[in-house]
Amino acid sequence: MTLTGPVFGTGYKVIYYSDKDFTKDFNALFDEINQSMSTYIPDSDISRLNRNESVSIDGHFKKVFQKSKEVYKETNGFFDPTIGDVVNAWKFGAENKKFLTDSTTIDSLMNYVGFEKVSLNNSTVEKPKNTYLEFNAIAKGYGVDVIAEFLKGKGIENFLIEIGGEIRVGGINLDKNEPWKVGLDQPRFDGEQSVYKAITLTDAAMATSGTYRKYKVDSTGNRYAHIIDTKTGYPSKTNVLSVSVIADNCMTADAYATAFQAMGLGRVEQFSEIHPEIKIFFIYDNGSDELQTLSLNGFPEK
Repeated sequence: MTLTGPVFGTGYKVIYYSDKDFTKDFNALFDEINQSMSTYIPDSDISRLNRNESVSIDGHFKKVFQKSKEVYKETNGFFDPTIGDVVNAWKFGAENKKFLTDSTTIDSLMNYVGFEKVSLNNSTVEKPKNTYLEFNAIAKGYGVDVIAEFLKGKGIENFLIEIGGEIRVGGINLDKNEPWKVGLDQPRFDGEQSVYKAITLTDAAMATSGTYRKYKVDSTGNRYAHIIDTKTGYPSKTNVLSVSVIADNCMTADAYATAFQAMGLGRVEQFSEIHPEIKIFFIYDNGSDELQTLSLNGFPEK
């Protein structure tokens, strides 16, 4: 069974081995996640929270919040769900009427950034009034995991789930009687899509973050990557074009892929020594307009 459809501003594809059509179940789960954490829905829990209304959060929110806290600490704040208002100021986020802005605005917004200021007490989130919270850098991956857990709950062990390029697989591809093969995108600035290489993925998840597709150009022609440095509030200046992360679950892979893009090669190499369970693959510009790669912690060659 192969099911596809729109979700989270992108699309999903789920391949699994069963004669049951779970389209309605998937859509119901996606609706739950959106109602909990979508900053694009005005009456979602997170939108209400950002308006400082009283909100009792659900289990989806708690899981993503707790994983976000973990990744925030492990990356020394390079992954930070409170950077959303700064992202919006650069016109990359949900508040798309906002625009590229000046240093005064950025400096002002940075006063409210810092996930250490936000806490979870039972079903209540406590945060400073002007702190804007969003989980857009982890929610797609979480959505993949929710579908994976649903399928496993139905006794389905062989599957491939993809939402907007974030992937999780279980078991094998029964059609070919071999492990699942997934493709890594070739970094291209022309808007086209091609595969850099294919790798084998077994009972794991992979997420990719790239700067080559999503960027803004200001009136003077300067290009701004969509990954905001949580330390400065400015788009990251990096030679990294793409970073792919393999982890046990897609929520973890998604969050780290975003953080690694901002951290850069050196910091991630140090991180990889402490976290051998996280497999990492960089594609970067070596300064001579040539692509080079860096593989860490046994990221599969094929």
